[in-house]
Amino acid sequence: MRDIGGSVSCSLLLQKNTNIGGIDMKKAVIAIDLHRGHLDRTVATMPLPEDKCKQVIEANRVFFEECRRNGIRIIHLLTQYRDSQEILSNPAWQERANDPNATRKNVGRHNIAGMPGVQVIPELWDDSDILIDTKKRYDCFIGTDLDFVLKSNKIHSLWVTGVNTNSCCLATSIDASVRDYDVTMVSNCVDTMDGEYYHEAGLKIFERAFGKVKTAHELIQGVLV
Repeated sequence: MRDIGGSVSCSLLLQKNTNIGGIDMKKAVIAIDLHRGHLDRTVATMPLPEDKCKQVIEANRVFFEECRRNGIRIIHLLTQYRDSQEILSNPAWQERANDPNATRKNVGRHNIAGMPGVQVIPELWDDSDILIDTKKRYDCFIGTDLDFVLKSNKIHSLWVTGVNTNSCCLATSIDASVRDYDVTMVSNCVDTMDGEYYHEAGLKIFERAFGKVKTAHELIQGVLV
């Protein structure tokens, strides 16, 4: 298994751009927490159901290959903590860590530096991708240089994939929208450990007021037109 935790160059490939209202809508995929801590059940501390793991990995693998073929960069956001104190300083997470029935009951020991879960799923990684591995809260903009990476590369249009639909993907997509990015959640490339009801709810909340929800196929077809 390759070590894919190192830094990579942020130079971008040529991309097809869409001009909306005078803004050059350079695109990137924001791939959230597609790591072994969620998707490899042999080591995962907060896993999706086995069938969902396979579906999420395969859907993103196919989508990423098409995006790379069309010059659209993949930016991976990876959750990683120094210790459990960084996790449990959040009151909501502390409460769930104390609840044996919570889906997030293992949050206090999730993706601490050095654990095997702190690795992007190898099938989803390419050396042309960008890795940001300082994510510590649901919102990928908090405590990371994501906004800097996007602005420095003149990226304005974001396609969001990953885990979980109703927490990290939703929080990041809403924040990106209110920062005036053009945001689309990729419906078949996101999922959640909380079940179908919350997956659908997350997509509906976002689409109602903050941005677009489309399938990977719809997005790729739009690029090829």
